[in-house]
Amino acid sequence: MDDRETEFRDFVGAQMESLRGLAYLTCGDWQAAEDATLAVLARLYVKWNKIESPASYARAAVVRAAIDETRRPWWRREQSNSHAMPEPALPDHAGAVDERLHLRQALLHLKPRLRAVLVLRFLEGRSVQQTAEALGCPEGTVKAYTSRGLARLRELLNVELSDTWEDRHEAARAV
Repeated sequence: MDDRETEFRDFVGAQMESLRGLAYLTCGDWQAAEDATLAVLARLYVKWNKIESPASYARAAVVRAAIDETRRPWWRREQSNSHAMPEPALPDHAGAVDERLHLRQALLHLKPRLRAVLVLRFLEGRSVQQTAEALGCPEGTVKAYTSRGLARLRELLNVELSDTWEDRHEAARAV
């Protein structure tokens, strides 16, 4: 095994779960996320020596591939045949876990591009510029999608912005 292969194997070992998780958060289906991740890694292997930042390339490509997976005809057929959203896992009564489950369910109701922007911006912690580069779109589009996505999440989660800010300020004053 040459250095190139060893380097690539180390990269895959370190990044596989993170990339697969990013793909899942983008498309909402573990099998589609796995397919998208493996397809990206196969393309990355061919270009391994030509890419300056493999981690950035892989993350951007995985988001795009996961979005593309949701556009495939079999995906639409499966989505239209399911009459209801899948039952969420049994809720853990620990507040943070329960909140994450609700957020995940709400994310699954967003359009793939809105979900991708929110995942990159808030779960991955990327800037507007980095998100725009990853998705191959203008920064203004990222800002618009962020606004629309957050508004839709608030609607799905029945969260009023004014209540949230008041609660945060009240909690801050109490400390």
